[in-house]
Amino acid sequence: EMQLLESGGGSVQAGGSLRLSCAASEAGYPTYCMGWFRQAPGKEREAVASIFAAGYSPHYSDSVKDRFIISRDTTNNTVALTMNNLVPEDTAVYYCAVARASCPLDCPYGNCLAKYWGQGTQVTVSS
Repeated sequence: EMQLLESGGGSVQAGGSLRLSCAASEAGYPTYCMGWFRQAPGKEREAVASIFAAGYSPHYSDSVKDRFIISRDTTNNTVALTMNNLVPEDTAVYYCAVARASCPLDCPYGNCLAKYWGQGTQVTVSS
């Protein structure tokens, strides 16, 4: 079974940066769309960013489009999310995920679908 291990979460001041990484346990996953969801306290889970493969156009939610960068290293089975200019609204548990179908990751009618999920990593941004 595919396992996704996230790392890089932590606590930062607003305006700071963090880089999340996700390592896949099995080869072959580069054929799938991958990305990140997040869930803030008291809010529904939402899609943040996704990408099919290195060199393909990424997809971002409107709230992070100009601040976050998603990247994939298909050779090493990793996907990363570089988060810049963080704001308190970015505080959430971030989940790496493999899509069940094509990009982008999405949550239609509040239902976030993915084939595989990571355990989640906490990101906290203070004012």
